Formats: sequence, C-alpha cells, structure tokens
Amino acid sequence: MTRIDTPVTRLLGVDLPIVQAGMSWASSCSALPLAVSNAGGLGVVAAGPMRLPDLDRTLAEMAAGTDRPWAVNLPLYRAGVDDVLDLVLRHRPPVLIASQGGPRRYLARFHDAGTRCLHVVAGVEHARKAADAGVDALVVVGAEAGGHPPPAMVATSVLVRAVARAVPLPVIASGGVADGAGLAAMLALGAGAAQFGTRFLASTEATVHAGYKQAVLDAGVDGTRTVGHGLGVIRALDNDFTARMLELEASGAEEALRRKAFQASTLKDAALHGDVVDGKLEAGQSAGLVDEVLPAAEIVRRIVAEYRTACAALPSVDP
Repeated sequence: MTRIDTPVTRLLGVDLPIVQAGMSWASSCSALPLAVSNAGGLGVVAAGPMRLPDLDRTLAEMAAGTDRPWAVNLPLYRAGVDDVLDLVLRHRPPVLIASQGGPRRYLARFHDAGTRCLHVVAGVEHARKAADAGVDALVVVGAEAGGHPPPAMVATSVLVRAVARAVPLPVIASGGVADGAGLAAMLALGAGAAQFGTRFLASTEATVHAGYKQAVLDAGVDGTRTVGHGLGVIRALDNDFTARMLELEASGAEEALRRKAFQASTLKDAALHGDVVDGKLEAGQSAGLVDEVLPAAEIVRRIVAEYRTACAALPSVDP
C-alpha cells in the first residue's frame, strides 16, 4: 500500500496523512469511516448526535470491519457526555478526537486504554493548553472550515503555521482542504496530515440526503456564509436560512430573536430530510473545489495522486 510518512502517520499507525472529519450525520455511521480507514487514511465516527445504542453498534462494526486505525469524534458539550465517554472507552478505539471542552476530563482513562488522544483547537493559546494537558496531537481548525470555524476567523494557512511554530506536537490541518494540492500545502506549513470534511461529505458512503450532496456540488468557493455570531457561529451553504440570519444580524436584531431563528433550522433537517432551503447545510469553502460524488476509497486514491502531481510540479532550488 502507498505510504506518505509524517509525524501524524507514525503516531496513529496509518499509511496516509488523510483524516476524514467527524461530521454529524454524515459519518455518524460505520460505512464512511470504514471505507477511509481501509483505504489507508483515518476514518472518524461522529458520535455527537448518536444515541447510545446506535453508537454502541457502530463502534462494534468498526472493530469488526477493519484492522486499521480508526477514530471517534466527540464534542464534549453534548448532553450525557460522561455516559458517552464510558461507552466509547469500553470499545477501546485506536484514536479519540475531542472538541469543545477541556481534555483533562478524559485523557488519563483513554491513555490507560491505549487510545491516542487528539484535541481540536482554534488558536495558539488553546493549542498550548491542550499540549500542557498531555494530548498526543492537535487538530487545528481554520476559518474556511464548515460547521464550527474558529471565533477569530483566522485562515487555516496562518493558524496551522502559528500552531506548528508554537507547540511541539503533531498537527492535523483542517479547513479549506479538498484535494492533494491542499494536502501538500498543509504539510509544507508544518502539519503532519490534513482533515477533509466537505470532500467526504460528497462521498457515496456519507449518510446525508442526496439533496445535501448536490448542494455541495453546486456551490462555488464563495457559496458559504458564517452566521450565528454570538450564538455559536457556523459556516453553511448559502440558502434561505443563512439569508434570514444575515438580515437579522445586519439589522441589529436582539439576541432572543436571532436565537429563535438560529434554532428553528437544524443540521438534521438538511442531512436526513433534505431540507436544502431552510436547513443548516454545514459545509466549508472547499465545496467550491468539489464537483462530483465519489466512493470514499476513490477520494483517498485521488488525493494521493493529486499530492504526487503537486509535489512533482514544485520548482527545485538551484544550488
């Protein structure tokens, strides 16, 4: 199997520095993560919206479906998170990727079980705190990312470089990366891998509605908006929901009115029911670089081929 050797691939035991983002509903299943892990990358189960019995079954399917490393992504703010952590720990996943909370609440138990612990950060200060707590690596999320970009909206290229310079831990770059050229760029900036979200959203195994996937294909690089400022900002594809939110924010509407509109639309409605008009179509700016739905293994293969092409095209340095 093809290998690209980096600090992240060595740490996690994977062949390729390609991490499939944990995306609620899209990878709240085993099909997509298994396909990515079996292709040499790191497949990630999105535990955030999953009921405990469904998560229990899915993690058993992951263990039975591959002998390659895989991960669970868990936002620590979700309801009943301690019960979720207990369940995940029983399955001893090779990798845990946690976000939206402090790592000290889970690190010791998972390290004792042999799990590599990665933490999602959105700035240098958070990266230093996570490193001091003892995490094994960092997922650094820049402003281009879908879902929840960093509050300061610093671009991935700048944020990854800043964290790589400040913290002596392996780094996974996330946000705005959709192909092998993007992977090459992130490795050049000091990352040891790149996380691909929107690219795998448009995969055959992603468990979201066909209308959602088509909306990703139809979007340009300027086809996303950040809304929900002061409420938990998200980046989503432009639709009636984002238009309403932008109008409310521009008019200075009071928080209660903005919150009501923000909570009236959900990612679940978009992902499971295909509400592309009023749902939260979370996706990154890299949607403008995605133009077809492909099997996840083929996406991995193409990223590697594009990476090779990008590296070969770089000019050499004259003696």
